Amino acid sequence: MLFNHSVIWIDHQEAHVIYFNPTASESEVIKTRSTHKNIHHKSGSISGAQAAPDQHYLHEVIQAVKESKEILIVGPGSAKLELMKYASKHDHLTAEKVVGIETVDHPSDRQLLAYAKKYFARVDALKGDTVITR
Repeated sequence: MLFNHSVIWIDHQEAHVIYFNPTASESEVIKTRSTHKNIHHKSGSISGAQAAPDQHYLHEVIQAVKESKEILIVGPGSAKLELMKYASKHDHLTAEKVVGIETVDHPSDRQLLAYAKKYFARVDALKGDTVITR
């Protein structure tokens, strides 16, 4: 089935990816294989720096949405920006499909899909495309 839109909710441990069109949706969860937590300056890092993003994890997430026409990236922290930076550096064609990056806490997949549908309805209306409802 062809899904025009994708939304990615991402943190440093997992990404929830939902592909959807006006009538259907599919989802998957991609988990990092890294055992390192995101270490902030004041929480015990000897060097005072954060742990480096898991490049394999970011690659898997970008590969998951490669066929989408438009992508929304959301999440509670810096992982969403790290994903966009990775895409810009390693897969600029997919990066160009990103229509927004938003801060969103920890929604259920159902809430995430509803949020994404509203977001894309606004984006599509601005572009004069067909509006997604439901």
